[in-house]
Amino acid sequence: MAEPASTSTGAEDLGDLGAALSAAASQAGQGAPGSGTADGAPGSEAKQGMAPFHSLDFILDIPLKVTVELGRTKIAIRDILQLAQGSVVELSKFAGEPLEVLVNDKLIARGEVVVVNEKFGIRLTDILSPVERIEQLK
Repeated sequence: MAEPASTSTGAEDLGDLGAALSAAASQAGQGAPGSGTADGAPGSEAKQGMAPFHSLDFILDIPLKVTVELGRTKIAIRDILQLAQGSVVELSKFAGEPLEVLVNDKLIARGEVVVVNEKFGIRLTDILSPVERIEQLK
């Protein structure tokens, strides 16, 4: 008869794997997790080649969609199909009311239209506080 398969829980294998990884890390000069510095001395666990996590530098180049909203309206499909050059679409905002600045569709500021070098721009007149911006994420 054939011998039954091993009934090991695998804990012994995991222990051996952990020991092997720890030994490999020590040989690479990294030290085992929680073992102190790379030279094996107890104390600070300096991460070699890694920036501190409190720095935001790694996200500063992520592009975001910025939208300046003049106003909104709802129009029936029938009315959309009848639009022609020169048609006027009435928006929800009044003339002189601040425009909304949205980042990834979340309101962050309000401002007024300016012209800079023959291009439209917006001068920010009100920026939402960090607390107000966090509330919008909910």
